[in-house]
Amino acid sequence: MSALMRRARAADLDEIMALERATFATDAWSESMMRAEIEGEHGYYLVAVDDEADDPEKRLMGYAGLYAPAGTGDADVQTIAVAPFTRGIGLGRGLMHALITHARRMHVARVFLEVRADNPIAKALYDSLGFVEIGIRRGYYQPDGVDAIAMRLDVPEAVARPAVTDTVRRPASGTATTPARGIRSSTAGGAA
Repeated sequence: MSALMRRARAADLDEIMALERATFATDAWSESMMRAEIEGEHGYYLVAVDDEADDPEKRLMGYAGLYAPAGTGDADVQTIAVAPFTRGIGLGRGLMHALITHARRMHVARVFLEVRADNPIAKALYDSLGFVEIGIRRGYYQPDGVDAIAMRLDVPEAVARPAVTDTVRRPASGTATTPARGIRSSTAGGAA
């Protein structure tokens, strides 16, 4: 299995909607809502696909979307879903990292999301990414009446680190070396 992450296109809509309906059985978005999000001016939607999949139903591995109006400083994770056959391999984390990276490029300071209170796996993912709980929306997910946990991430600055290098410096070939002062070498006779 190989994954390619790219911007979602209208041509991906059928596959996205199949996963949307399977993942969010009682509160799936309509096709027109999803199309408007994917094609919208402020939307940033990604798909993870396996173009080499033998089974066409296993081509779409996941999708995620961010709503980030330019100049507002805020963004909202609109949706994220991963196919059952990809769960547990870090694809959800990868999609979230891509959304956060895009938010940073857009100079977004805060990313918000809601997560179902009955979805501890997703909540744990968001916690691990630095999102903090900011409130509860009672009965938010309908028709199930499930509460939403509202969360916020203060987008961290990008951190660039130098590549890890060998900490022991070896002399260049042909360079003379001398032992450090105070270090004695022993000889066979015991004299230094």
